[in-house]
Amino acid sequence: MDNRIILILIVAIALLSGCKQQQPDNGRLQIVTTTGMIEDAVKNIVGDKADVEALMGPGVDPHLYKATQGDLQKLTGSNIIFYNGLHLEGKMGEILEKLGHQKPVLAVSAHIDPSKLRKVPEFNNNYDPHIWFDVALWSEAVKEISRFMQSYDTVNTLFYAQNEIRYQLKLDSLHTFVTHKIKEIPKSQRVLITAHDAFGYFGDAYNIEVKGLQGISTISEYGLRDVSNLVDFIINNQIKSVFVETSVSSKAINAVVEGCQQRGYNIAIGGNLYSDAMGAKGSPEGTYEGMVRANVNTIVSALK
Repeated sequence: MDNRIILILIVAIALLSGCKQQQPDNGRLQIVTTTGMIEDAVKNIVGDKADVEALMGPGVDPHLYKATQGDLQKLTGSNIIFYNGLHLEGKMGEILEKLGHQKPVLAVSAHIDPSKLRKVPEFNNNYDPHIWFDVALWSEAVKEISRFMQSYDTVNTLFYAQNEIRYQLKLDSLHTFVTHKIKEIPKSQRVLITAHDAFGYFGDAYNIEVKGLQGISTISEYGLRDVSNLVDFIINNQIKSVFVETSVSSKAINAVVEGCQQRGYNIAIGGNLYSDAMGAKGSPEGTYEGMVRANVNTIVSALK
C-alpha cells in the first residue's frame, strides 16, 4: 500500500473515532507493538492491566513489513504503541511518526546509551536495530517500557515496578545461561553464519564470531562474490554448520551450501534460528526467553 494512501487512511480513521481511544468493556488499556519480542516484554510488565497485541507475527520480516488497513485500525484504536526503532520498521517509520502526534508512540531503544549500540557503515551508518540478541541490552529496553507505564498509568505504578523486578531477574538468569552455554563450543568453531547480519549484538555479547551473507537489513542484496567469499571462509576455517532464519528466505543460505558442495566440502544446515520474529504463539519459542534458549541450544548443538 502506498505510504500516502496509508497516511490518508490514518487521518480518516482517527476522525471517524473522534481522535479518542475507546476503552473496552474490560477497562484495560489497549497496547499495540510492532514485533513479538516487544509484545512479550510489554506483557511481562503490564500483566492483566492491558491488552497487548503485536502486528508482526511468527515468520514475519520487520525490515520488509508493510502495514495493512487492519493494522491501521489497530494502531489508531490503541492507547499506546511501542516499536523497536533504529530503523528496524523501515517501511512503517512515517506512519509511526504521524501517529505520534495523536498518542504515545515509543521506541524501546530510545534511551539506550549510544555507546552500547553497533554503528554499521553499510546500514547508511545507522545503528544495528537487533538489540534483543544481547539479553543485557534488551533488559534496558524492558526498563524503558516499565518506566513509561509507571508514569502513564500512575494508579498501577507499584504493580508495574514489581513486575519489572521479577522479569529482570529472569533476564539476568537468561543472560547467564547464554554466556555459559556458548562456552561449550570450541573457540575454533565459535562462528555463527546466517542469511543476514542480525546476530551482531549476540556475537559481541557472548564472544562468538558472526557472519551474515546479507547486511543488517534483508532489503540489501547479495551477489555471487558475497557467496564465493563466504564459501572460501567456511572451507578455510572448516566450519561445521550454517543456519537458516525463520523470518528470512532460505535461498541465500542454500546458495552457500551449494557453493561449498561444488568445491567438495559438505556443510550442514545446523537448524532454524529465530532472528527477527519469535516462534508460534503458545509454543516455548513464542516467548522471548524461549526464543533465545532455543536459538542457543540449536547453535551449540550444531557447532560443538
